Amino acid sequence: MDAPAPSAARDVSSGDALVVLDHVDKWFGDLHVLRDINLTIRRGEVVVVIGPSGSGKSTLCRSINRLETIDHGTITLDGQPLPCEGRALARLRAEVGMVFQSFNLFAHKTILENVTLGPTKVRGIKRVEADQRAKELLERVGIGHQAAKYPAQLSGGQQQRVAIARALAMDPKVMLFDEPTSALDPEMIKEVLDVMVDLARGGMTMVVVTHEMGFARTAGDRVVFMADGQIVEQSEPEQFFTAPRSQRARDFLGTILRH
Repeated sequence: MDAPAPSAARDVSSGDALVVLDHVDKWFGDLHVLRDINLTIRRGEVVVVIGPSGSGKSTLCRSINRLETIDHGTITLDGQPLPCEGRALARLRAEVGMVFQSFNLFAHKTILENVTLGPTKVRGIKRVEADQRAKELLERVGIGHQAAKYPAQLSGGQQQRVAIARALAMDPKVMLFDEPTSALDPEMIKEVLDVMVDLARGGMTMVVVTHEMGFARTAGDRVVFMADGQIVEQSEPEQFFTAPRSQRARDFLGTILRH
């Protein structure tokens, strides 16, 4: 698959801190899956998280909207600590869009209904307004003509683009992508990555867990490399891919870039 075309360099270094993880630890039983994680994501920044399987990437991503609870440390969104439960947690999740490996669409609802459900039920937006916004977003991700269909009538790539539109319909402050192309056939991957590149160029704050090195290199502002539950190193993509500082990263890149 061809890598996405390189995007113009963007200066996000002056953006204010939107998501801050401070000394975060997480255990699954005796397994220490996140080890003293310190990470700041600035407004408008695209942070791509890569690393070997089992390194803690998805757990880190899922912790940001509290799908996974943490055992130590703090996570703040726009200066506010993550709430533990109830309506405050629901409001938080409305601010944090999430796109999973599986599409998690409601099979009995049309594509349009899937996208409008959150805005009408959670945001309280009127149906006419929600429908208009949903149609605009479906056009943006290239499937406006599929609005009346059901998920089973769409390809995997189309369903994932619906999932992206659904998350965008909530007007989130940050978008989380947890390996969004891993369940797709190769020919469908590019159509989803193209939508994500477009979001990046538009200034959306994004945290992307992925194995797609082409996307990491061309669309990311920063690459965060994880191994064994730790952030081993982080840098701009060109620096990371041409001159990684750690032996662990060099070994990882040597393995994946040979295949």
